[in-house]
Amino acid sequence: MSNMLKFEQTGLEEFRFGDLSEDIFYILVDKRVSPEGIDIKKLAASDPRNFDAALKASGCIIMLNLDEINELSRRGEVNTESLHESLFNLAKAEGLL
Repeated sequence: MSNMLKFEQTGLEEFRFGDLSEDIFYILVDKRVSPEGIDIKKLAASDPRNFDAALKASGCIIMLNLDEINELSRRGEVNTESLHESLFNLAKAEGLL
């Protein structure tokens, strides 16, 4: 029996910390860890030195800003029309799942 994360067990969240493209982030979330999504208030209160660990503990699989998404789209690695599925497949291909 495989313990591989299934697409349906993930979610895609968008967070805006400002109006610039580098302030918009897309996070592929493991819903087994955070069924209600990333708790941004809890994440914001975490120690900045341990931000990556806090993201992982919150169920973050991959987090990219809009500029990174646009570059991956330009290279044909993600489809912005099906971003959730594209990021899931990218995470799988990169060995993050």
